[in-house]
Amino acid sequence: MAESMTGLKRSHRCTEVSNKNIGEQVTVMGWVQKRRNLGSLIFVDLRDRSGLLQIIFDEDTIGTEGFEKAGKLRNEFVIAIVGTVEKRSGAVNENLVTGDIEIKAEQLRILSEADTPPIPIDDNVNVKDDVRLKYRYLDLRRPHIQKNLITRSKVAMITRNFLSEEGFLEIETPMLTKSTPEGARDYLVPSRVHPGSFYALPQSPQIFKQLLMCSGYDRYFQIVKCFRDEDLRADRQPEFTQIDMELSFVDVDDVIDVNERLLAKMFKETVGVDVALPIPRMTWQDAMDRFGSDKPDMRFGMELVDVSEVVKNCEFVVFKGALEAGGSVRGINATGQGDLGRKKIDALVKFAKDFGAKGLAYIQLKSDGSVKSSFSKFMTEEEMDALIKAMDGKAGDLLLFAADQNKVVWDVLGNLRCEIAKKYDMIPEGEFKFLWVTEFPLLEWNEDMNRYQAMHHPFTMPMEEDLQYIDTDPGRVRAKAYDIVLNGTELGGGSVRIFQNDIQEKMFECLGFTKEQAHERFGFLLDAFRYGVPPHAGLAYVLDRLVMWITGEDSIRDVIAFPKVKDASCLMTEAPSPVDDVQLDELAIAIKENKEEE
Repeated sequence: MAESMTGLKRSHRCTEVSNKNIGEQVTVMGWVQKRRNLGSLIFVDLRDRSGLLQIIFDEDTIGTEGFEKAGKLRNEFVIAIVGTVEKRSGAVNENLVTGDIEIKAEQLRILSEADTPPIPIDDNVNVKDDVRLKYRYLDLRRPHIQKNLITRSKVAMITRNFLSEEGFLEIETPMLTKSTPEGARDYLVPSRVHPGSFYALPQSPQIFKQLLMCSGYDRYFQIVKCFRDEDLRADRQPEFTQIDMELSFVDVDDVIDVNERLLAKMFKETVGVDVALPIPRMTWQDAMDRFGSDKPDMRFGMELVDVSEVVKNCEFVVFKGALEAGGSVRGINATGQGDLGRKKIDALVKFAKDFGAKGLAYIQLKSDGSVKSSFSKFMTEEEMDALIKAMDGKAGDLLLFAADQNKVVWDVLGNLRCEIAKKYDMIPEGEFKFLWVTEFPLLEWNEDMNRYQAMHHPFTMPMEEDLQYIDTDPGRVRAKAYDIVLNGTELGGGSVRIFQNDIQEKMFECLGFTKEQAHERFGFLLDAFRYGVPPHAGLAYVLDRLVMWITGEDSIRDVIAFPKVKDASCLMTEAPSPVDDVQLDELAIAIKENKEEE
């Protein structure tokens, strides 16, 4: 039967007790991790969020009633112990912070009993993700997950303290806002007071933080929930947390400077990593040409090589056709993989096709000096030699080539280099390679919509020297945009914002908005710009991804307390779920059944 805490006050968390407390009486509370009954003695490992502490029950010390009560303890019972700290009577446990001490119990209270949990509260037990997430409140007791969430809290506090010292103000922005469908799908919230109208949950606080700059707050930040109704991956959730900031009277270098110092402090204080400053920068064009990605993993080489000039006169129809259609031929050198078997090469070809390749041409430079190629019969010996030389190919290397439009070639080889590096252990462990990617294209063509769309968002400032092309060649215009990348993952991104009305109107025109449409969607921002707006810029990190990298996890689910699964549902609460008809009637909403086509 559960007992009261009345008269007791916890003096220490489990690992706050040390050999400095030997001889002192302490009060500790937590969960029973394990009980061992040796007859005359009972040992209990007590657990709280700080770690484990051994409790010893001796009938002479705790009395017959207390000893009998200790004999009834089971895993996950919640207990309170009053006792004296002693040097451990048995062997010292080097794996525990408290491995050299124990508490000799003088008083035991069972605060809460527990059924046998459906999942073990142990880091060394492998449990399926769906079971872990169904019983997330138990999964969250595991020391590994607790450590991750403690680290997350530390990252948030470091961020708050650092930005406050840098003159930033923490200001909250609304959760219920106006839908501006340009990019990912909004989560919509129906209004009861305004039937037929909807709020949107914010995809980011972008417009509001720009309005705060218009209002003179100079430096703003917020650790804030954002929402996007999009398909999930390992590093995405429908609701995620941003470290969001905006600064007035600044340009690119100012934003990068403050964020480099923030990252250096964050990684030093959480994982002891010294981030070398300044962090290297690379333009978007260079990143795509060299790595096939705007978030390149810099921990290994295998850079893309453009061999279009080398093969421009060859008769291999795949290369020839790509070049005639305005595309390119590029390759990567998988150093040391020249002896891969046919099945493994076929698997790489299949992987390439998943990213849009029609095929994958290859040359195997085997370690015995022999050469095997999928296309050599279409090339002269001189052309093959020139191609191998251009790729810096040596015995033992595998040369892989893609030929198509640049976008496809980049996508194929950019993903292929990462796949090969992971598969064949070419990525050094324990390295943190940061990179700023800058000068993104301002616009990208959307085939489905048959118009340009903003690569970042409609408020991104074009580079001044490229404004001359905005009417005649919009795709050539670069943006004052920047992303911070770590080990092939985008941690965050931002840009200098447009603050002149004429440039903002031109941007909306490029996106296919009439003045009326632009004003309908963003009128309050455009109106604010009429009353004096400072030059401003900002950046936002995905906090979940930052913590994922700091803790070394493969999924952001392991650094979020209550995450969703791939279909955006919560296995624990079973959300989303149907609601009562009365609630729907109040909102003037009817559910339309989707009937499958026969």
